[in-house]
Amino acid sequence: MAETQQAAESLPDIEIYNTLSHSKEPFRTVAPGKVGMYLCGPTVYKPSHIGHMVGPVIFDTVKRFLVYSGWQVTWVVNITDVDDKLIAESTARGMSMADLAREMTADYLDNLAALGVDGIDEMPKATDHIEGIIAFIQGLVDKDFAYAADGDVYFDVTKDEDYGKLTNRSVEQTQGEGGTTANRKRSAADFALWKQAKAGEPSWDSPWGPGRPGWHIECSAMSGALLGEHFDIHGGGLDLVFPHHENEIAQSESLHGCPMATYWMHNGLMQAAGAAGKVGGRPRDGGGEPADQAATKISKSTGAEPFKDLLTRHRPEAIKLLLLSTHYRSPIHFGEEPLGESARALEAFERLFARYERLGGPSFYGLPGRDRQAGTVAVASLTGAVADDVAALRTRFLEAMDDDFNTAIAVASLFDFVRLVNKFIDSQGLEKDPPAAERQTLDQVMLVLRELTGTLGLFLSEPSTISGGADEALVGSLMDLVIELRARARKGKDFATADLIRDALGEAGIQLEDRADGTGWSKK
Repeated sequence: MAETQQAAESLPDIEIYNTLSHSKEPFRTVAPGKVGMYLCGPTVYKPSHIGHMVGPVIFDTVKRFLVYSGWQVTWVVNITDVDDKLIAESTARGMSMADLAREMTADYLDNLAALGVDGIDEMPKATDHIEGIIAFIQGLVDKDFAYAADGDVYFDVTKDEDYGKLTNRSVEQTQGEGGTTANRKRSAADFALWKQAKAGEPSWDSPWGPGRPGWHIECSAMSGALLGEHFDIHGGGLDLVFPHHENEIAQSESLHGCPMATYWMHNGLMQAAGAAGKVGGRPRDGGGEPADQAATKISKSTGAEPFKDLLTRHRPEAIKLLLLSTHYRSPIHFGEEPLGESARALEAFERLFARYERLGGPSFYGLPGRDRQAGTVAVASLTGAVADDVAALRTRFLEAMDDDFNTAIAVASLFDFVRLVNKFIDSQGLEKDPPAAERQTLDQVMLVLRELTGTLGLFLSEPSTISGGADEALVGSLMDLVIELRARARKGKDFATADLIRDALGEAGIQLEDRADGTGWSKK
């Protein structure tokens, strides 16, 4: 125990923005040196889209950085495999809810793997926790925080004095009309913990009759079972703050009598828009209120394409870089233009990696990673003209990540690092006959770059390619050029040339899509 406490005291100072307090707070964990982290996962009724990837990429990076900095992290992401949407979709497709959930969960996992999100420790399914969910509800009933009504069970929000504390809303402000079950509720703001079975729907036996759990209770039961009554970080998109996370807090804290999570982290939502700023340039730190972001977010209901379709046009590395180029609490502006820009930005790194190999260095992707403490020792041993600049950039990177995981500044510092390394190669004449000392310095500098990119989960393996083996960055650049030429032709009223370009691309299997935010393209 003394060793654990001593190790915890040597951990770096990190601050996290807590939605609950609306301020940044020093990071202090329930158990010294250990972190329990829960992220709300998808309801698996249709193929996942880009919006489903934002949270996993962000919190995978959070875990990577915490582990790199010395913490032991257990990360849980749930799967909602019983829900009204699942039932409706399975009926429409003529298959069982369980089979649909398995198919869509496999799709979700494939997409996470493509993005290199591999840090999830537990991925519980709601249907595997029915017994625990029923016990959780019964506990709330026994404590008079919940009541049964004609086969349903509702949480009584008037019994929770703190209800609304996450969103600073009163009970009156949270009330709706109550829906079709209004006549069974004591208050319109009460929410369902257990829903009585309808004919033909999946159901489980319970003390209140056959039925299935409500959405909110699933996360409370699963997080408590796997991380404990009080854990460290609960994450999710801004659109989940109310009612989902507000109701999770009410359920969990009413039953357990302690905080559910110390820190509530909410990522900004994916929005369809043009480029908001240069990738690798000035960090994207736009604001955006939850309601505003939710109104314009990319989702299934707004026609978001399946993520696998997006992967036919864009490398996972480019998508991931785009997601990390914005601070996680800000809205992410997403579209063909910023994705193409992100792909081109990758080329700066890849040119440096290729240059390093030409100079006799090993593959960058095979360089060993190292933790924060080892990196600090290694940088302190650097000598020469480049040493101070490398140390300064690494410090800037770490300070950004220590300050509420600001990947926007961290990514910008990586581009500065690339420029620094290229300048060092040029100034020392390493392309010609490099002195041994400078050659060794280059090796050490590249190890620092590998340390930092690995912390963000970037460049961990050789870059993937799109079908046919073509380099996506090159394809994207060529398509941008063709689209620009067509746009100029149309602006000059040379419609014959514009139509020729469109038709020729169509014959080659490329479809152009003229939208309000510009012209996009996709493979037919």
